[in-house]
Amino acid sequence: MNDFKSFNIKAETKSFEGEKIKIDRILNKQIAVLDFKIEDSKYKDKGNGKCLSIQIEIDGNKRVLFSGSGYLMDMINKVPKSSFPFTTTIQKLNEHLEFT
Repeated sequence: MNDFKSFNIKAETKSFEGEKIKIDRILNKQIAVLDFKIEDSKYKDKGNGKCLSIQIEIDGNKRVLFSGSGYLMDMINKVPKSSFPFTTTIQKLNEHLEFT
């Protein structure tokens, strides 16, 4: 009988490092965006039903940022993967969030 170890299969997870940080704590501050993922939100009745998770670095510390902002999701999806990481600020403009 085969032993599972012999298959050399590794779990494919994309988890981010660092503590969660509230978006209000980083508004208008320069951050480095290292990676992101968009998944179904546990709050399906809000917004587009999706959740944006962003691996950021601020002040030399890795943090994880969560947002349901459709604007941020749309904008970050347009960034070519070859352009990561990049620096930006997140600003609140007319009641919505944008990368600037």
